[in-house]
Amino acid sequence: MSQVLPDLRYAKSHEWVRTLPDGTLEVGITDHAQGALGDLVFVELPEVGRVLEAGAACAVVESVKAASDVYSPIGGTVLAVNEALAATPELINQDCYGAGWMMRVQPAAGAGADLLGADAYAAELAAVGG
Repeated sequence: MSQVLPDLRYAKSHEWVRTLPDGTLEVGITDHAQGALGDLVFVELPEVGRVLEAGAACAVVESVKAASDVYSPIGGTVLAVNEALAATPELINQDCYGAGWMMRVQPAAGAGADLLGADAYAAELAAVGG
């Protein structure tokens, strides 16, 4: 069973969002997503300053199995990306909810209203056998 943390919010497309103390949002892919992809070998992150639209492709993760788009779970502006992932993309496999974060975003007004809580996301995973 995939790990779902209670303090995060989730997109149905398997990204997670953590609210940081300054009100910005940290974003990554879920345990379910990294497990389905397998060992990651490359990560392409958005440029700092890029304005993201909720639901739009914003990054790419590539594993030994396949390449997959990562979709922005919220609208906003990219403030920072996890530069460590360029040299060590496997951080996502090792610690997807910690050291494997992908980007930090200044959310647009009303961003994240449609994200799922942990229980709702766990129910989504259970429905698809994840």
